[in-house]
Amino acid sequence: MEFEFILVNPTFAQHVALIQLNRPKELNALNLQLMLELKQALAHLDDQDEVRCIIITGNQQAFAAGADIKQMESRTPIDLLKIDQFETWDQIRKTKKPIIAAVSGFALGGGCELAMTCDMIIASETAKFGQPEIKIGIMPGAGGTQRLTRAIGKANAMELVLTGKFIGAEEAKSLGLINRVVPEELYLDEALKLAKEIAQMSPIAVRLAKESVNKAFESGLQEGLYFERKNFYMTFASEDQKEGMSAFVEKRKAEFKGK
Repeated sequence: MEFEFILVNPTFAQHVALIQLNRPKELNALNLQLMLELKQALAHLDDQDEVRCIIITGNQQAFAAGADIKQMESRTPIDLLKIDQFETWDQIRKTKKPIIAAVSGFALGGGCELAMTCDMIIASETAKFGQPEIKIGIMPGAGGTQRLTRAIGKANAMELVLTGKFIGAEEAKSLGLINRVVPEELYLDEALKLAKEIAQMSPIAVRLAKESVNKAFESGLQEGLYFERKNFYMTFASEDQKEGMSAFVEKRKAEFKGK
């Protein structure tokens, strides 16, 4: 399997596959091509009997620092509907095999949402999590308002979403967002250790157990995601979205007018 923006090692370890996001110059920003490749890789690995657990990682500097703003800046609500970029995210959620996010550095915006779409998160001490979309005139659109709220509670999620602030790995652990925190040099090893432990279990039982846990977690989630998606599209009809994204690309401070 050869891709442009991800590296895939289906035999990373016994019964464990590794997917590495590979846009280092862009801090692994999630463009449409990368997400399509991730969807294809996950679908392929999900069909491989020898693969029992999957790890998704980036590099020490960034798991993924968000969506590719340059690619999104000029989009209209109709563009977003036609592109249907969230179909790719749905494939991640539908993956039958357990997925572990091994996070170091930035996991922001879409990167934080990608980590939360995985089943478990192992983070290095340098990891930073956040949903900073509000700072560029939009809001989370790939599950951020829904999964974050379910993971850390309404008040904590509201603060992160409405201020766009980042939290470190230890705080993320204390809030229940991630599984554990380890030194930077060990985060991938720790994820592999967990993956190997899961891979030792019955693949059928693991699949059914994962489905059951997700059923408990996602009760009512779909309605929330559809509502979030509609509102996310609507932000692209605002002047503030245009201003926020233009300011980001031009490396200046945005001047929002609430229009």
